Amino acid sequence: MKKSKFASLFLSSSLLIGILAGCGSAGETGTSSEGGDTIKIGANLELSGGVASYGTSEADAIDLAVEEINAAGGIDGKKIELIKVDNKSDAAEATNAAIKLTSQDKVTAIIGAATSGNSVAQVQIATDTKTPMISPSGTSTTVTVGEDGKVNPFTFRTAFIDPFQGTVAANFAANELKVKTAAVYADNASDYAKGLAAAFIKDFEAAGGKIVAEESYVAKDTDFRSNLTRIKSSNPEFVFIPGYYEEVGLIVKQARELGITVPLMGADGWDSPTIVDLAGADALNNTFIITAYSSEDPDSKAKEFSDNFKKKYGKEPNSFNALGYDTVYLLKDAIERAKSTDGTKIKEAIEATDQLELVTGLYSVDENHHPIKSAVIIEFVDGSQKFKTKVNP
Repeated sequence: MKKSKFASLFLSSSLLIGILAGCGSAGETGTSSEGGDTIKIGANLELSGGVASYGTSEADAIDLAVEEINAAGGIDGKKIELIKVDNKSDAAEATNAAIKLTSQDKVTAIIGAATSGNSVAQVQIATDTKTPMISPSGTSTTVTVGEDGKVNPFTFRTAFIDPFQGTVAANFAANELKVKTAAVYADNASDYAKGLAAAFIKDFEAAGGKIVAEESYVAKDTDFRSNLTRIKSSNPEFVFIPGYYEEVGLIVKQARELGITVPLMGADGWDSPTIVDLAGADALNNTFIITAYSSEDPDSKAKEFSDNFKKKYGKEPNSFNALGYDTVYLLKDAIERAKSTDGTKIKEAIEATDQLELVTGLYSVDENHHPIKSAVIIEFVDGSQKFKTKVNP
């Protein structure tokens, strides 16, 4: 998932990066030490700000995973020491948090951020300090592959990538819902939304479908009626709305008020409990989202996680919870296979991950540090998320 822009980001942090490069903690082996009784793991998350729902959800599940691992003896006998930093849903803050975690706290690895923009903001820090960084939910390809086409060597993700979500949505619309025409309504200031829209359009048309309307909005808009009226006049059988819950909740509400009754669909950016408050339970009926996890997934590992999460927090887990939880176990597995807290060795172990069983499914890594894993389609029914189907890559 991608949220914030990070242009000019490194200009504001260049002095700090210079200090970091000269501090001597990174070297060839990363920022962490092989000694000590604990393994320090940083969590650079959106604990406040515009997308705090994502970061706090991941933080809750990260806490659960760390508690479980430490109670079972830790990683190779060492307990995890979790150090959380709030990036305030801001890319510059995410950069500064990464600098703190690597230069001051000297963490072995960083979990986060939740959004792609705030994850990309840490890439240079992770590379310079040889600190593995895993974004639980950063779905933009730019998290792991730079604009020059080169793989960012120390960055990974637990969630699937944006193009995969767009393809899943197109195939679901064409093959499961059997629709022939669709409209697309996307945030034109978001690379996340634009990437999803492009993938959806390409694959929907390839499946024989026709795009009858393309409209756009900008983040923080609150009145979407003009665009929705034009979409309605094009008479689509389906509307794809890649975006974030803050705007999408209002879009869904206003679409239903205008009499748009056809199925609406989005991706993981919809996956927040807040969307029900914004849209209303009735308006969300006949809407679908692509996500990484459903608490109704019949898989035994997913069910065990759901039961443990509900016992601790008294609520159903969402996909951000599951992805945060899985990221800790992905890192644990890599450290154990590396038999080291050396950043380069952990990076190599993550790259070699093959068919690791996690809550969100079997996890492997390709040559671009993209996960090879399944996606889940969820349907909203009277304000609750219901498991629809699982789609394999």
